[in-house]
Amino acid sequence: MRAAFRRRSREDEEESVFVSMTDMTVSFLFILMIMLAFFASQFNPEDSVTRSEYDQVVDERDHLRADLALLRSRVAELEAEVKRLLAELSRKDPVEEYLKLTARVRQKILQHLRDRLRVDFPDLMIEISQEQDALRFQGDGLFASGESVLREDKRRIVETVAARLEEILPCYTFGPRSNWAAGCGEGAAIIEAVQIEGHTDATGDDRSNLDLSTRRANETFWAMLGREPTLVGHLNFREQPVLSVAGYGEMRPIADNATPAGRATNRRIDLRIIMYTPTVSGEIDEIRGRLGALPADGAGR
Repeated sequence: MRAAFRRRSREDEEESVFVSMTDMTVSFLFILMIMLAFFASQFNPEDSVTRSEYDQVVDERDHLRADLALLRSRVAELEAEVKRLLAELSRKDPVEEYLKLTARVRQKILQHLRDRLRVDFPDLMIEISQEQDALRFQGDGLFASGESVLREDKRRIVETVAARLEEILPCYTFGPRSNWAAGCGEGAAIIEAVQIEGHTDATGDDRSNLDLSTRRANETFWAMLGREPTLVGHLNFREQPVLSVAGYGEMRPIADNATPAGRATNRRIDLRIIMYTPTVSGEIDEIRGRLGALPADGAGR
């Protein structure tokens, strides 16, 4: 009896376990069906794409990536070019710097000449042109009206100018008397021309005034050479004498021709200093090389 009870009790337990597992399986299946129903409700055929459409989008993406890589490379090249250009802008142009130097040197030469002549002739009215490129004599003219011969009381002025030029030119020219090696030149600045410019007042016609001004320039030239014959030995970069002449007639007045004093001032000689202007930086190096090759005693090349 007791054995039969035990067997019955074991059978009940086994049946209870089976029922529980069956319930769990049914519950799991029910949950799974609910989830499938949910996902099925979310599916929209319009959200799907064909394989060809997908491949087209992928191709467009790849092309855009390639284009982006090219653009990034181009941006890098442009940034490098901008850096290069900025570096060039910050770097000083040697030709421009040389021209600034020659302008300063010319002003220094003119100031030196003016100051020395004021010592030689305390009553002489002399000034540097407004353009800072010429020595200009004012006051009573060097020439009488209509004449191309220097006034005797003014000849000494011209001769003294020649002597002062002979002192200065060896420092800024080539030729037998070049003395740049003595250290008197500044930054390899050299003179292209020392131009003796003849001018007249407005009396007379243009043709005769132009001829008269040229004769006055020539008269001054020969008066200067009479005092300092070696002036023609000072040469520019192209091995030409720096001393030259020009006549402008009445075309460049500095005073009013309506007054006797103004006309006397316009009958003048200007001494214009023209510095050499290189076109490329290589010429500057050549100038320095040629000057550096001069003998230390300034005995010429």
